[in-house]
Amino acid sequence: MTKQKLWTRDFVIVTVENFLIAMNFLLFLAVMSKFVTDRFDASTTLAGLTAGIFIIGAIFVRPLCGRWIHHVGQTKMLYVGVALSLALTLAYFVANSPGVLLVIRFFHGAAFGVAHVATGTIIAAVVPRERYGEGLGYYTLSQILGNALAPFAALLLIQYLNFDAVTIACAIASGVGLAIIPFLSVKDLELTDEQRTEVEGFKLSNYIEPAAIPIAVVGMVIYLCFTSIITFLALYAQEIGLVDTASVFFLVYATVVFLARPFVGRRFDGKGENAVMYPAIVILAIALAIFSQARNSVMLLLSAIILGVGFGAVQASGQTIAVKLVPPHRMGLATSTFFMFADIGVGIGPVLCGAAIPHLGYRGMYLAVACVTAGCLVLYWALHGRRVGASKTVTR
Repeated sequence: MTKQKLWTRDFVIVTVENFLIAMNFLLFLAVMSKFVTDRFDASTTLAGLTAGIFIIGAIFVRPLCGRWIHHVGQTKMLYVGVALSLALTLAYFVANSPGVLLVIRFFHGAAFGVAHVATGTIIAAVVPRERYGEGLGYYTLSQILGNALAPFAALLLIQYLNFDAVTIACAIASGVGLAIIPFLSVKDLELTDEQRTEVEGFKLSNYIEPAAIPIAVVGMVIYLCFTSIITFLALYAQEIGLVDTASVFFLVYATVVFLARPFVGRRFDGKGENAVMYPAIVILAIALAIFSQARNSVMLLLSAIILGVGFGAVQASGQTIAVKLVPPHRMGLATSTFFMFADIGVGIGPVLCGAAIPHLGYRGMYLAVACVTAGCLVLYWALHGRRVGASKTVTR
């Protein structure tokens, strides 16, 4: 049987779009705390809130997007999200107080949420269902590339130029993203009368996809654990005397994800989600355990390599599982539900881990996080894994 084509024009455009959306978000995130403390002489608490309120905006809007996308259309929603993101990026130039900046950050996060749900829904529509693991794996590589490039570029810009240069770079990313949307040829899904009736009204299931909640809960806990590394890597590296090595940690991580992702996607499509998720969770727990006990550069970079295999596999597979469980007209809801829970994990992870550090220290905190990650084996089995053999995914 001949495989359906994966690398179509729409697939390439929406993958590039996702990369540009990620760059706009991550360029700002990498330097926002420093900007707030330097420009407004603000406390680290306010700096953290300014960085984190972006995620709150995204969480607020995601359930609404899953419902709106069928009324507005996925391409129009992408236009709205990217255009608003561009406008709000330019608004940073007039942010003359912490209060104004907080408002901008909240609505910027909401715009990001709109655009991200739109791209996630479009990619699920253009990838052949029998190649979901491979296709969504390549798609999420665009996010990984943003994770690797954005912090590096942002720190260079603010070191040698200023925050305005970061803002200009973000505006360029959004501008290019807006310019390529007209080249998309994907058609909006036409709902039957029965499907339209299903998504009308103010039922909870019209804002959150029930079928996606189990895998979304697993994703939330895993994202919570992963965020502990992003948030406290710099401080941990300083404590253990590996600051120079830490500067290339995520570059090594991203390289491994790039190399491993195609194999992970093909294994997902050929062997099923359990063949990916169970070993990936174990590998992720091992990576965090090694990270917690790093005594030299070799151990720290070894943890980055293993992390790239483990979290890279979980990150791609979670969204894939969510959209496989629902019919096409509910893919938008499944996508928004999965990433809403992921955002919650990203939002509460730094708070919980930060509260644990005074009692456990950095090494103790990361070892505890490794144990929580290992516990996700049981969580995944209970919420999804044990049902895989007995249930069937929805076909188009």
